[in-house]
Amino acid sequence: MAMSANTPHTLLLKNPSILKTSTTTTPSTHAFPIKRATNKPISITCSYSATVAAPPSSASAQDRVFNFAAGPATLPENVLRKAESELYNWRGAGMSVMEMSHRGKEFLSIIQKAESDLRKLLDISEDYAVLFLQGGATTQFASIPLNICKPEDPVDYIVTGSWGDKAFKEATKYCKPKVIWSGKSEKYTAIPSFDELDQNPNARYLHICANETIHGVEFKDYPTPKNKDALLIADMSSNFCSKPVDVSKFGIIYAGAQKNVGPSGVTIVIIRKDLIGNAQEITPVMLDYKIHADNNSLYNTPPCYGIYMCGLVFEDLLAQGGLVEVEKNNMKKAQILYDAIDESKGFYRCPVEKSVRSLMNVPFTLEKSELEGEFVKEAAKENMVQLKGHRSVGGMRASIYNAMPFAGVEKLVAFMKDFQAKHG
Repeated sequence: MAMSANTPHTLLLKNPSILKTSTTTTPSTHAFPIKRATNKPISITCSYSATVAAPPSSASAQDRVFNFAAGPATLPENVLRKAESELYNWRGAGMSVMEMSHRGKEFLSIIQKAESDLRKLLDISEDYAVLFLQGGATTQFASIPLNICKPEDPVDYIVTGSWGDKAFKEATKYCKPKVIWSGKSEKYTAIPSFDELDQNPNARYLHICANETIHGVEFKDYPTPKNKDALLIADMSSNFCSKPVDVSKFGIIYAGAQKNVGPSGVTIVIIRKDLIGNAQEITPVMLDYKIHADNNSLYNTPPCYGIYMCGLVFEDLLAQGGLVEVEKNNMKKAQILYDAIDESKGFYRCPVEKSVRSLMNVPFTLEKSELEGEFVKEAAKENMVQLKGHRSVGGMRASIYNAMPFAGVEKLVAFMKDFQAKHG
């Protein structure tokens, strides 16, 4: 069909229903208002004479699902809407964040505000550097001993799950780590009494995983290193920014962003500044904290769009009232789900000791294990996805991070009760 580049043509289209979003039953305050789709016609002027058919009025797309994935995980709807509105042309810059020079004034304003807002959220003093890095928390398993230790330095690890175990194994290449407590024999369902820990009085640091994503075990308090000069170091990937934390208790806090604060690709490291600049000679340049601190996380091209998304989430968390309010919401959501499990008379079971159950990752099994596959399949039909447990553990796991709305947890609990009524 011939087209004329000089003849304007006007089309009337209806906004597709893919812009619909699921509603929540509990209101919350957000930095960015959620804009709902309307069915008002919009006029689009095209510079050719072709006839384009509007989609039929009956065409529709499913609403967004409730995504219980452990990571990458669900993001706040209003944050996604804000990012959507700025995707093509960021705030009049004439380009997307994905196209910006990481050294240009536009992106500098983005990363600087992201850091500033994170400092407000966690009350991070100027004694600490905040780094936006790549490589996931797993890369930090090597970065930490390379930057903090000499090859012969002893260090202590408390292993409460798979990630703590991986961190320990990586450290064996660069220092002399020792597992001073492991929950492996109890299938990682507990956290030790701190008074009973057999710490090395000469240990350079004590490492913990604050929340074990796979096993659903969370530190509710933090141990103190026996060596007064030692550091407490924590992998906080899966509960980062889910509650207030006294940063001053730690030498280093590190976290992958893809659980609670952004998309995959960003790793956040909060490190006391006096610890920077002592890396072993074998340390690769990209693992040297001093390189990144001296260059304000811009030594090479960082994950620009991921940092931008983290910044939107930080702004949103502040608008909700900060991490004190965020924690209150997370406690309420977790209580609803744990109550449903505990009150099921054994039909559902959570293996984790009640005192250390995670507010973020809730693992559970069925008394009739042969029904677990059907549970996951039927839940998916109800738009509740990623409920299958980690391959190393089995069962089910519901990750209910900050961005999971109350409606998602309530719908899951209602489904659990219906499923039990059918199969109990």
